[in-house]
Amino acid sequence: MKRILVADDEDVLRMLITDTLEDEGYEIVEAEDGQQALSKIEKESFDLVILDYMMPEYTGIEVAAQLSDEWKQQTPLVMLTAKTQESDIQQSKDVGIHYFMAKPFSPLELIQMVEEILT
Repeated sequence: MKRILVADDEDVLRMLITDTLEDEGYEIVEAEDGQQALSKIEKESFDLVILDYMMPEYTGIEVAAQLSDEWKQQTPLVMLTAKTQESDIQQSKDVGIHYFMAKPFSPLELIQMVEEILT
């Protein structure tokens, strides 16, 4: 079973993502902020990490920036963001984010992206 870390400070959105992906057979671990995400990444292994751009403690950008290049080569990162300007996307790419999903998104879009990445 593929393990996915979902880091988002919005409870409702995190629950939607978790429920959607668990229904597809993925094991989901949740983090409420960037600090929790980093802590879980240090202690556990994941097949995919989904980060919200704007979170307390550390933003998704700050989380990605603290991960080693080797780790990022082995584990795909998805950035969820309402910030879709080219400069925001470029900043994400600069810290090793592999994929982007603009908010709002549909559960079907999420499933399709995760399946593309993990298959």
